[in-house]
Amino acid sequence: MKYSKKFRVKPGSRVELDKIDPGYTAKHDSHLHAQPEIEAYSQTLRGLQYLLYAEGKRSLLICLQGRDAAGKDGTINHVLGAMNPQGCKVTGFKVPSKEEAAHDFLWRYHQHAPAKGQVAIFNRSHYEEVLVQRVHDMVPKSVWSKRFDRINDFEKMLHDNGTHILKFYLHIDAEEQLRRFKQRIDDPARHWKISEADYAERPFWDDYTKAFEDALSHCSTHHAPWFVIPSNHKWFRNLVISRIVCEQLEALDMQFPEPAVDIEDIKKKYHAIAAAEGLKT
Repeated sequence: MKYSKKFRVKPGSRVELDKIDPGYTAKHDSHLHAQPEIEAYSQTLRGLQYLLYAEGKRSLLICLQGRDAAGKDGTINHVLGAMNPQGCKVTGFKVPSKEEAAHDFLWRYHQHAPAKGQVAIFNRSHYEEVLVQRVHDMVPKSVWSKRFDRINDFEKMLHDNGTHILKFYLHIDAEEQLRRFKQRIDDPARHWKISEADYAERPFWDDYTKAFEDALSHCSTHHAPWFVIPSNHKWFRNLVISRIVCEQLEALDMQFPEPAVDIEDIKKKYHAIAAAEGLKT
């Protein structure tokens, strides 16, 4: 079965995160066992991104969501790092600036949508507007509950303009999150990642679960699907996401554009120059 189907949230279905095993690893029993497959998909992904860039007819938007320490940065580094940075841009969304807050809630995200031939990666995304703002009562239910439809409309508009959208929820459990918090404390090289907010958000675990479930359930569509990725094991997370992105890009049946010049004429010019300069061809 394709991973695109196995981990996809079926449109119209109800997500229950407690029933999804964040430690799932399919047929793989170790990182070592999965590594050849991870490397193969990384190479495939690089080639597909090159084809997307060359074709220049559509773009790719990848949204990464998850709890603190779920692995958004790691996913960008280990999976999407296979892409050529010339055609790829990562945007991290934190607390909105004064200017951003003065506009509608989707304004700042639209500015970073990818141009044709480009890949955009959102580290956190427009879904923050139905997660953080909901959990902390920053806006009333009468406001955030209507945003699901606005988000679906926004994503449909991007899709209709040639943007292929893939959204990944990185699924970890509370024990794994705490273990990763400890890693940050024990490793001086990770101290910079430590945030008071990580610990301030921990008591809201159940509230975030409900918020994530609603977002995943309301906003997984055929044109902008959500995928719930078991992420307790970082190597399996990397494998699944790289494989899904490859499967989805391959399904687009992208083609290299026709050359803008007469190739036979160019060959003649090349050989003429090489002969004149005494170069072997």
